[in-house]
Amino acid sequence: MERPKVDGRIDLDKPRWLQDTYIGRAKHFFSVTNPQNALLTSSQLDGAKELLKLYRAQKEPPGTTDEEIWDAKRMYDSAFHPETMEKMNVLGRMSFQVPGNMTICGCMMTFYKSTPAVIFWQWVNQSFNAIVNYTNRSGKSNIPTSLLATSYLAATSSAVLVAVGLNKATTRLPSLIGRFVPFAAVAAANCVNIPLMRKNELLDGIDVLDKDGNVIGKSQAAARSAIVQVVCSRIVMATPGLVLTPIFMNFLDKRTSIFKNGRGWLNAPITVLFVGGVLTFATPMACALFEQQSSIAITSLNQDLQDTAKENGVDGDYLYFNKGL
Repeated sequence: MERPKVDGRIDLDKPRWLQDTYIGRAKHFFSVTNPQNALLTSSQLDGAKELLKLYRAQKEPPGTTDEEIWDAKRMYDSAFHPETMEKMNVLGRMSFQVPGNMTICGCMMTFYKSTPAVIFWQWVNQSFNAIVNYTNRSGKSNIPTSLLATSYLAATSSAVLVAVGLNKATTRLPSLIGRFVPFAAVAAANCVNIPLMRKNELLDGIDVLDKDGNVIGKSQAAARSAIVQVVCSRIVMATPGLVLTPIFMNFLDKRTSIFKNGRGWLNAPITVLFVGGVLTFATPMACALFEQQSSIAITSLNQDLQDTAKENGVDGDYLYFNKGL
């Protein structure tokens, strides 16, 4: 269901679809994670930003339609951080998840037998993940270079160790089992990379707001909840591509002749394309598991923050926070 207008105007601070249902969140993320958004030029993005600025001031060009405003918001939401308002690095945008991950995951599952190849593609994957995690961090967190390096090295090391270790452990098992190694490595790395990358949030807390968007304070409990939700979403996002693809490719390898008679080179492009098709749906559907503006019960916060909420006359039992992506 689309969000109703406020006094005849579109509420630019909220997604087009109501976010209290999974379907509404899925529609929103299908819109902003569309890979075509990654092809938008800086001039198109800046134009969308300017149109929204004019609309807020009720000075939009005469004849501007609601659909034009929604389209501008789609472009803006796909490229600008919701809290810092800064234009995000294109490699870190969720709209680049499909082209980026389909290439990396496809190659991880194609070249999984050679130890040097495993190490190389796990390194590439964690380099990409580090960019995505930094770009989509919650709030205006200032992450020190030392912390970036630590989380990057820890995630890469854990992914490589898991991948290489499982590769050796599965050498005598059916080839299908070996194809699942990248999934285990990616899941392990996500559990390390995201919490480390957002360590400052765990230590200092993240902003919690009332229903009107007023900052009440910072909460470590909200930060923990945000990071758990993001880790779960990322693992769910990777699961279909890294689980269904090995089954599909093993079927083609064992039951068809597509890779025979000198056509083994087709393995990589078919894997990449299949992963891409799966990720086109898995990415927005995983992002939609939790509300972007998550809630936390005031009673679960520390006493000082509870007192601050009471002093500010917070109406309701919950505060809200941006969980990041």
